[in-house]
Amino acid sequence: MDQEYERRLLRQINHQNLPTEARLSKCVSATCSPVSVKSGDRFIPTRAGSNWSINFHYANENCRSPNQNHKAKDASSDSSKDAVAYAALLRNELLGAGIETVPDPHTDDRRHAVLSQDSHSLFRYTVHTKRVPFDSDNEVSPYSLSPLSNKSHKLLRSPRKPARKISKIPFKVLDAPELQDDFYLNLVDWSAGNLLSVGLGACVYLWSACTSQGSLVAVGTHKGYVQIWDAAGGRKLTSLEGHSARVGALAWNGEQLSSGSRDRVILQRDVRTPPTAERRLQGHRQEVCGLKWSPDHQHLASGGNDNKLLVWNSSSLLPVQQYSDHLAAVKAIAWSPHQHGLLASGGGTADRCLRFWNTLTGQALQSTDTGSQVCNLAWSKHANELVSTHGYSQNQILVWKYPSLTQVAKLTGHSYRVLYLAVSPDGEAIVTGAGDETLRFWNVFSKTRCTKESKSVLNLFTRIR
Repeated sequence: MDQEYERRLLRQINHQNLPTEARLSKCVSATCSPVSVKSGDRFIPTRAGSNWSINFHYANENCRSPNQNHKAKDASSDSSKDAVAYAALLRNELLGAGIETVPDPHTDDRRHAVLSQDSHSLFRYTVHTKRVPFDSDNEVSPYSLSPLSNKSHKLLRSPRKPARKISKIPFKVLDAPELQDDFYLNLVDWSAGNLLSVGLGACVYLWSACTSQGSLVAVGTHKGYVQIWDAAGGRKLTSLEGHSARVGALAWNGEQLSSGSRDRVILQRDVRTPPTAERRLQGHRQEVCGLKWSPDHQHLASGGNDNKLLVWNSSSLLPVQQYSDHLAAVKAIAWSPHQHGLLASGGGTADRCLRFWNTLTGQALQSTDTGSQVCNLAWSKHANELVSTHGYSQNQILVWKYPSLTQVAKLTGHSYRVLYLAVSPDGEAIVTGAGDETLRFWNVFSKTRCTKESKSVLNLFTRIR
């Protein structure tokens, strides 16, 4: 090929490959100089806009699958904490991050992960003009052979919280024949006096782990009656009328008893006064399946099959707040004992979400999709954590850390929907019930358990009819 023709062809190809602005500027400024064609295989990237701390943080996340990233949030083992400490150590040595304490792997924010840098330079050069004596606790000996910086030494010496391990198996399993597989019922409760009550078939069974005694027990029946029983004597004290359909939800508030029914009405009565003295709360359009009083005894939260969550005060006959974000029945309700006015709720199969509300302002705070029908909720008395039980389709028990909503533990064992949940009065253990006709006791919020509990699975309950 003719060399002159080859030169013109290459010039034309290079001209066509240039952006429009470059061609215009070249037409103006390059009229007096010929184009020299240079070719080569060396490429030098520009790193002027790189943020090395962010790239470093996301390096490991990008190479993991979504399932692995999801499991990484459940960081409760020693190995995961070691990985967090090692990552912080590398940031200190490579990026000059200056981390002195090991970040908590449960925290959802990334204030330790993405650190702001004063400059975008990868390397920093400093001159130490002042030496601190060797006996200082903040410095490393000038004769030390350790390649680590002072910040890294502080990081390694920082105290670490021991990993809290939750047993994956229940410490007790009891048979519960005729325990109904009905989402709208509440058949298990654990009183402040350590009295456990379970509705099995047409009977209610009572058990006190330490004393085998109790006081008053309220029972809602299929015919709409609310019965008050003397648990110690095993005799019925009174039977309250007022509902025209089954009573599936009950909630004590001191001497006051609230009952929710399929007739869509909530009745509030004082057991010390005549049965005629009652308050009728009407706001739901379908069956009332969840009732919980707030820790300050001033507000009642109710959930219904109409997908509504209502909040009532102690004086008004109309709800003071109404939340309609759930897409399925709201049975799971729990008030936080740690933050005034914080309410949690869970939706059924078509919703599957945990939602949190500030009832002081009426605002929705946050939500998360649990992947399964939410059947029950309960807050821990000792830590800002809560436990949820689930139905379709995983039948699992989840322990959450709030407000990060990271999973602390996942417990499995029930083969049916985990419809019933109650917390022990000391706040250390929970009992769950399911349609598989079993009751399972779990140590969730503490490693210790009551030593006075009976070791026999026989004669644990006293039956009342």
